[in-house]
This record gives sequence, structure tokens and C-alpha cells, in this order.
Amino acid sequence: MISQLGRYEVLGELGQGAMGVVYKAKDPLIDRVVAIKTINLGLALDEKEEYEERFYQEAKAAGRLNHPNIVTIYDVGRSGDVAYIAMEFLQGRELRDIMNESGLLPVDLVLDIVAQVAQGLAYAHEHDVVHRDVKPSNIMVIRDGHVKITDFGIARMASSSVRTQTGMVLGSPKYMSPEQVMGKSIDQRSDIFSLGVMLYEMLTGQTPFKGENVNAIMYQTLNAIPPPPSTLNPAVPEMINFIVAKALAKGVEDRYQNAKDFKDDLRACRDTLPRSGKQLDISKPLAGMEKKLPDAIDVAGRLGAGDDEDSTSTMGLSQAFDSAAATMRLAALTASSEDVDELSKTFNMPRPSAEEIRLAGQDSRTARPAARPIRPETSPAGGGNLLLVALVAAVLLGIAAIFVF
Repeated sequence: MISQLGRYEVLGELGQGAMGVVYKAKDPLIDRVVAIKTINLGLALDEKEEYEERFYQEAKAAGRLNHPNIVTIYDVGRSGDVAYIAMEFLQGRELRDIMNESGLLPVDLVLDIVAQVAQGLAYAHEHDVVHRDVKPSNIMVIRDGHVKITDFGIARMASSSVRTQTGMVLGSPKYMSPEQVMGKSIDQRSDIFSLGVMLYEMLTGQTPFKGENVNAIMYQTLNAIPPPPSTLNPAVPEMINFIVAKALAKGVEDRYQNAKDFKDDLRACRDTLPRSGKQLDISKPLAGMEKKLPDAIDVAGRLGAGDDEDSTSTMGLSQAFDSAAATMRLAALTASSEDVDELSKTFNMPRPSAEEIRLAGQDSRTARPAARPIRPETSPAGGGNLLLVALVAAVLLGIAAIFVF
């Protein structure tokens, strides 16, 4: 273990990631304990420049934000082949660890935690910073239930020089917004969707969009309407169903337009509930402020480092979905003849036979979630058009998946 980084005296190791280590250190100038996130630039090889840019982007993104619900950045520097960010040392636990250990938390406590995250995001959005990777492992809970948002490593700033490459989607699959899945440009409403996914998971114990692999999760995100949280957790009041539905709307115009409104609704709902009085236990050893670099998914469906991409059961999705042929059969059921011809030419595949289309119909009925939509406004706008776009994206992912999975 190294003993010095710039002027900082390294005291111990907090966690390890794919590209570097997070240390507990001391700033001797002001006698302050800090956490130092590092990236070993000597290990990045061909991707060295991209990782270094993204690393410094985190410092710029979070460093310009001064808010009680966002981790504070103190300093950035480089020592040989090691670049580092000195940040606030948080004595607490990752929300992911708390959720895994505690199971379902009281609804009022869930709303308080998510409202704090929404408040921090609202501040970041006002300063033109979109987080892009909101999930439980990027949320720290410290004393008295106070919440801090961490890891702005793939955040987007208006002045950022780092751009998403063609065929590369940044984020964690289960928490990505539909526009992230489609590789479209995103704004603050994408963070709102991701926070809605986190809220749903905290209320029900499961994420709203599940699948056995990346492709299946993306398909669910684009097409599935999850059951209302109250059907999975009787303690959830009806008002929360509507809040969740609005946060998880497929179309950005149907979603909360800013995190402040989301926060206000969460707190208004919380104020109608009896207080459980439960306090979170953060006395256990620190899990590590940073374990891995931000997740990245390439066009082939490969998953980068991350802790939220564990395999889960599909929501009735056909096991054949990941093949290009199955996608063509599904397209024959939902798209016009001209569209199917166009897809057939584009991917050099024959039109499916009548028998194949009949089997696809059985698969598509199986693929639909059994639960009713929470609200009509959450249904994908444009019906067939959106599904067709989703199918095109799925074909791209599916063809690549043949060579990967």
C-alpha cells in the first residue's frame, strides 16, 4: 500500500475498483481526514485518455456542487501514474448494503431517503449537471439518516469535453431510463426515472424492470409497465402509486419535469403517513465509498464493472428474445408489412413464415407483464412506433449478443 499521495498521508484502504483504489487519508495542512479516490493511469492502456478525462470530469462535476446531499470534493491531483480526487470522508454505509441487509424499510423512511436524493439532484440539475448513474450503491447514508449522493464519474456537464461514443451506453442496466437504453441525448429527467426505479425497489424489494441479461432488461425498460408498488407491498398508500407512475413514465414529457417537484410530492405523501420511528443502523464497518468504475455497456451487450448487474428472473420474457430471428418474428406481429420488409433488407434476413409468426404471437403474449398499468399516462406514447424503434435497438443488441452470450 502506498503511504503518500501528493501532500496526503494514506492511513488505510477503503475499497478497490477496476482501475484504482479508494484510500482513507489525512491532510496534514488542516489535520482533516479525507477519502481519496484514485485511478492508476498506467493500467488503462489504450483507454487511458478516456478514463483520465472521465476521472477529472467527476472532480469538475461534483467539485462545482456545494449541497448537503452531495459529497464534497476538496482537491484533485496527480502523483506519477496515479490521478486522485480528495473528497469528504463519509462515516456511514451504502444504501445498497442497508437494503440488502434490512429488507423492506418503513415507507416513511423510504420516502425521506428518496426525497433527500431528489433534493440533491435538483441542485445538481440547476447547475447543469446530470448524474446519469443514480442507484443505491451511489447513495451513502450517514448519521441521523442523512443522505449523500456520490460518484459523478459519468456525469454530464454542459461544458464537458467527454462525449459518449457511438454504440456505448453509460449507466447501470436496471436503473437506466428509456432514452439511455436507446442511446439518445438525456437531461435531468433521465435521473428522475432512475430515482423512480430506486424508489420502486425500496418499496417492493425488487426492481421494476428485470431480465436474465442486459438485452432482456433493456426490453423491459422500453416496453413493460410494472405492477403498482401497493400490489407488492400493502403498506404502500395509493398516492405513492401515482408518484411512482409519473417518475417511471416512458415518455420524458409525461415524467416529472424537475427533481424538485418529485421531492415535493414525496414529502407531501410522507407527511400524511404515521412515523415509524425506525433509525437506520450505520454503525457497521464502512463498505467503501467506491468499489468500481461506473458501469458501461457496449453495443454487444457486454457489461462493464458494476455491482447492480446481477442476474434476475425475467418477467415472462421469451427465452428466444435475444436471437435476431425471434425479434424479426415479433416485428412481423406488430409492425407494418413495409417496416418488416425494411428490417429484412437491413439485416439480410428472410421474412418469417406464417408458422413462425404464430409462434411469435404466443411468445409476445407470454412476454407481457400480468399486472395492469399504474396509470394510462405511463403507456409508451406512439404505440407501434416506439415498439418498432425498440425492436430495431433490440435487433442490434441481439445480433451482437449471439457472439457474446
